[in-house]
This record gives sequence, C-alpha cells and structure tokens, in this order.
Amino acid sequence: MKFRAKIVDLACLNHFTRVSNMIAKLAKTCTLRISPEKLNFILCDKLASGGVSMWCELEQENFFSEFQMEGVSEENNEIYLELTSENLSRALKTAQNSRALKIKLTNKHFPSLTVSVELLSSSSSSSRIVVHDIPIKVIPRRLWKDLQEPSVPDADVSICLPALKMMKSVVEKMRNISNHLVIEANLKGELNLKIETELVCVTTHFKDLENPLLSSDSVSQNRHPEDMAKVHIDIRKLLQFLAGQQVTPTKAVCSEFASPLLPSCVICIQSYMCKYTQFWELELPGTVRLERFLKPEVSRDAEEE
Repeated sequence: MKFRAKIVDLACLNHFTRVSNMIAKLAKTCTLRISPEKLNFILCDKLASGGVSMWCELEQENFFSEFQMEGVSEENNEIYLELTSENLSRALKTAQNSRALKIKLTNKHFPSLTVSVELLSSSSSSSRIVVHDIPIKVIPRRLWKDLQEPSVPDADVSICLPALKMMKSVVEKMRNISNHLVIEANLKGELNLKIETELVCVTTHFKDLENPLLSSDSVSQNRHPEDMAKVHIDIRKLLQFLAGQQVTPTKAVCSEFASPLLPSCVICIQSYMCKYTQFWELELPGTVRLERFLKPEVSRDAEEE
C-alpha cells in the first residue's frame, strides 16, 4: 500500500482543515478511506442503545495538486485506515498560512499517517518543515463491508432550513428545558421546532421556507401540502451537528421520513467551497433516528509551485 498527496493552494488547505476540525467535533475516532478519486471520513458506531454513523466525502481533485495511491490490490484499489480525529485536526492547525502540506502513509516505528508542513520563516525567505506522525490502524479487507456508504430511503417531506446559526441559538435555549426535540415540516414551507414536557410545551415556527425538488420526491407528490411529517431526535446530538459545522454552508435541506416504524430525518448541507458528502445517523431504541448528508459542488484552481 502506498499513499502520498500534496496541497499547495491556501484556500484548499484552509477548507481541508475546517473539514478536519468538523470531523474531530463529531467523533473521537474515524475511518479514513483512500481511493483514486476520493477521500472519505467514515464513522460507523452501531450500538443496541443507539449509535452514530457519518459519511464525509471529498473529491481529491478539489483539494490536492498531487495525489498518488496504491491500494491493497489491483482489484481492491483502496486503503482503509483508523485514526484519532483530533490528532489529524491538531496536525493541520500548524498548516495555517503554510507554503505546502504533504500527507503520506509511512511505517517508521509504527504505521503512521505522516503530515509534513512547510512553513515560511518570518525573519527570512527560508522555510522549515514541521512533521507530525499520526498513529493509524490498517483495517483488513474482511471488515470493509461494514464501512460502505449508507443508502437513504425516499423522503416524505424536504424543506430548506433557516440559517444554521439562528437554528443553533433556538435549539440551545430549548436544551435547558428538554433533552429531546420534535422537528415538524410540511410541503407548504412550514417548519416547527418543538419540545414537550409534563410542565410546558414550547414551539418555534418558521414559515415561507423553500421545499426543494429532490430525487426522493416521488413519495411526497401524493402527500397533502399541510400534513406535517414529524420526527423525535436527541437535542444534544442536533446541537453537536450544528456546532460542528465549520464549512459555511450556502443551503441546508432537511428531509423527513415519517414512517411509524422508523421515523428519521436527513439534513442535507450544500457549500460551494468544495464537494463532499457527510452522513450522520443516530438511533435511539424505538424513537429516534437522525441522518445527515452534505453534498456541495465546486471546483478550484490549484496553484502550482
């Protein structure tokens, strides 16, 4: 197995750092999947009492000026690595305003993802190299089947969310009253955030929101516009999602699946800084399932040295 990549464009480096910081806020450890076209950060934590799944996808051509890899074999040209998210985030923090960043797979005293940062000296035109060796665990081929991109069912309702900063402020106040939140939405552009306890019921209403046309709208076409789709989610996990966003999204779409057996919700975030997909799923016994998708589009022109 071999892997070597280089970033020289400052905007791409800063955005890659923000994505890494976001991953670190969402999971202590994650899986890094390396393929010829993409990098994926994956979290798959299936527990009987609820767990979190995450799928973050980055097109390598949007970030790297150089990218070389050889997988475990010609037929399975991929590499799966397990690493501590915070270690990668800390290593990339030293790369701010650097000349170049190199990432490669090494095996010095232990298997590592080596991050080399070329920094310019403030007193002269010379540069210095800062090297971080991040311990990794190579995931065997037999476990890859558990780390594939999850499928998403057809949605009952899809609606654009208000500004995430505003939504985060509202949800933070609701957290002081309850640990669970109800998200309601319909096809008339109405969204409700509601908490209900034995003593109080508090609802925040949003109106005149856009109902985007998605590939899953084949189900929602026969739905009455005023009918609300409703899901119950853990308010702490929703806040973790909102607080972890560091990529300045231009649009956020919430798709709800109001199945009586498995109510669920997908939040789709679009940003024009890069192209990636993130999936987050939370399941609590019999009540909650939260999923997230990020899938923006953009390209960038890499600066050559």
